[in-house]
Amino acid sequence: MNGTNFRLPARRWATVAAAAALAAGPATPAAADSARTTGDHGHAGAVVLRTGLEVSLVNKTAHVPLAVSLNEVQAPRTAGKTALTARLDGVDAGKPFTVLGADVASAKATTTATRAEATVHLAHARLHVPGLPLLSLVELDTVTAKATCESGKAPAATSAVPGAVTVLGKRVTLAAAGPTDVRVPGLGEVRLDLSHRSTTSREAAATALRLKVSVNPLKLNVADVTGTVTLAGATCESPPTRAPQVKPQGAPAKTDLAETGASRLTPYLAAGSAVLLAAGGGAAALVRRRKG
Repeated sequence: MNGTNFRLPARRWATVAAAAALAAGPATPAAADSARTTGDHGHAGAVVLRTGLEVSLVNKTAHVPLAVSLNEVQAPRTAGKTALTARLDGVDAGKPFTVLGADVASAKATTTATRAEATVHLAHARLHVPGLPLLSLVELDTVTAKATCESGKAPAATSAVPGAVTVLGKRVTLAAAGPTDVRVPGLGEVRLDLSHRSTTSREAAATALRLKVSVNPLKLNVADVTGTVTLAGATCESPPTRAPQVKPQGAPAKTDLAETGASRLTPYLAAGSAVLLAAGGGAAALVRRRKG
C-alpha cells in the first residue's frame, strides 16, 4: 500500500523531469526574423522651378509673397511630373499670372535598392514676373540637371544651360565661373549663377540656374520684385550599402538517424533517458528499504 502510494508520485516526477529535459532542446531565436533589413531605397528629388520672390505693390502699401514650384517630385513616394506652366492668381491686378511657360518641363525621381536618381529637363522656357506682362525676365533654350547616387560609388551631379539665354530682352553669355550680372535701365537687375553642383560621400545636388532678381518696372502696376528663382534642381541620397550574404560552402551535413545513427535531438533524448533511469533506480531503492 505504502509502496504503491510512493511509486505513483515517483513515476510522475520522472515523467515531468524527462519532459523538461526534452523541452530544453534546440530552439530558434525569436529575433531572427526581426534582424532582416527593411527595404531602404535612398532618396531622390527633382523640381523644374522654385521661386522665393516678394512683390511690392505701388507705393509699397502691400507685400505679396510669390512662392511657387513647378513639377516638384520626391522618390520613392512619387515618380514624375510634366506640367508646362505655373500660374498664380492675385498678384497682377487680380488676373491669372503665368510665372513659367515651356515647351518641355519634366522632373523625374526614381529609387531602387541600390540606386537613387533625379533628372530635370526644360526646353524653350519663358520666366515672367509681375509688372512685366510682355517681357520675359529670362528666356532659355535648354536646361538640364541630374543627380545620381549609387551604393558603393561616388555620387555624381551634372547640370547645363547649353543654349541661348535672354535676360530682360538682352542676349547674354553666361560665365562658366562666377555670376553674370545683367542690368537694364528702367527695368532692373538680374544676377545669374550657372550650374551649381555639390557632392558628399552619399549625397549629390545640382542646380542648372539660380537667379537673384531685383526688378523695378517704372510706371506700371507693380513697384518692384525681389528674391530668388531656381531652375532645374536635382538631389539624391545613396541607399545604404548592404553586406553581401555569405552562402555556406560544401554539401550540407546529413542528420538522418537511418543513415548516420544520430541527429541533433540525440543529446536531449539521452538526457531524458538518464533522468528516467535515475528516477526509477532511486524509487526502487527506497521501496526495498521500506520493505526491509
